[in-house]
Parts: sequence; structure tokens; C-alpha cells
Amino acid sequence: RHDRILLLGVSGATILPFLRLISRARIITNVDGIEWRREKWRGLAKHYLRFAEKVAVRFSDVVIADNQAIADYLKQSYDCEATVITYGGDHAVAVEPDPAAAAHLLDGYVLGLCRIDPENNIAMILEAFDGLDEALVFVGNWDKSDYGRALKAKYADHPTITIHDPVFDPGGLRAIRDKASLYVHGHSAGGTNPALVEMMHFGIPILAYGCEFNRQTTEGEALYFRSAEELRAVVRQLTDDKACLVGEAMREIARRRYTWDLIGKAYFALLEA
Repeated sequence: RHDRILLLGVSGATILPFLRLISRARIITNVDGIEWRREKWRGLAKHYLRFAEKVAVRFSDVVIADNQAIADYLKQSYDCEATVITYGGDHAVAVEPDPAAAAHLLDGYVLGLCRIDPENNIAMILEAFDGLDEALVFVGNWDKSDYGRALKAKYADHPTITIHDPVFDPGGLRAIRDKASLYVHGHSAGGTNPALVEMMHFGIPILAYGCEFNRQTTEGEALYFRSAEELRAVVRQLTDDKACLVGEAMREIARRRYTWDLIGKAYFALLEA
């Protein structure tokens, strides 16, 4: 029985040809997202990540994709049959909430929660809610980039938009999520996003950027937008009945597909094969 090597992400995949020479271990690689397509990578870094992706596919015994759209990309690009294993999100509702973390927030807001990167369409979301009466609370690491600092300064005094500093405590995050009535998810790159599957467990409607990754994750049952105008229209047209149906669909999908018990069993099945 040979050893197993589990590689998470492709950035270290260039060592795999060497490992093939010195080891008979079975190599299992989760390619994570299509990293070289992310806006934050340019020049040499982008070329390296694309090369590393090719090496990972070539020298792995098993390739894992965290989203069917990534598996489709790998099939089309490399004729690679990837195994799809996503992420769990039930830990987000398993922790006890810390009410103090959300005491300054009124109930029923729209929640945004992510890294403040251009590929997450932060500017688009803020532009949309600039023209709406609904309260938006957007939590993120605004001070980590010029992009974030500029948006924070622009909307700092907005009457209905709250630019919130990042929250890392699980109990605090639970409390902030509990008080939201709607979640907006702007990610356009990557694959199955952990923040999205976590929020699906809360059973509230999700407005997601309409890329294939998000549609696959939510099985086409969320509400989708591709521009500030579309997002604004979706929010204005959302009825209570529709919101309830979408929220329940998100919870059902999350409990069926995005629990760590299921994910762990899938990984162990591969490792023990």
C-alpha cells in the first residue's frame, strides 16, 4: 500500500515531477480555483500559475475540482476527468453567536461579506445600493488595498450603506449573519466559494453574481445579477413570498451538499481507494 500526497492548490505543483522520480506515492491534487484568471495576478505570476496548473493536471493521479464548472474547464482544457468535491459550510451555524458583535446593527439588512478585491464586484454592489432604500452592511478588509480604501472613503457617510471592518471571530460572524435578511455575493472567479456555502445554511435569499461558478453552487435557485442595474432591479422586485422560497431552497441545497461530514467522507474515499 503506497503513501498518499494531498496537494491543495496548484502554486506548489511544480515540485510534482520531482516527487514522481523519488516516490511511488499516489498524488491527489485539489486545483482550487482557476487561479491564473484572477485579476490580482499579472505578468510573471499569472504565467507561473497557468504553468503550475498544467503540471498539476499532468502529474497527479487524481485531480479534484471544487465546482462542476472547474471540472468542465479541466475537461475542455486538458481532457482531465476531475472529481468534484466542494466545501462544507455547516460550521457557520454550529457556533454560538456573540450578540455583542452585532448590537450596533439593526435587524433586516442586506449583508455583503468578502475580501475587498475587484473580482468580487464590490464597486458594482455599492453602486447598486447607492440607489436603493434598503440598508446594506458590507463587511470586509477595506484597509488592505487602494481599491478598498477608495471605496470606504466614498461610502463612509452614506445614509443606508455601512462599511464594516472585518470580523474574524466565528461567534461574531454568526451574530452578524443571523440579523441579515438577504445576502449579496459578488464573487466572479474561483469556484465554489466558502462564504457562499456558509451563508446558504442560514436560509435567507441569496443574490449572486451570475457566473457559472455561483450558478452551479446554488443549483440555479438563487437570484442573479451581472450589473448594478440588474442587482437594483432584483432587489426592488423581490417579494416576501419569493424571498421565502429562495431562502428555503438555499438551506435545502446546503444541507444536502455542503456539510463537512459529506466532504470528509468524499476525501477519505479518495485517499483510501
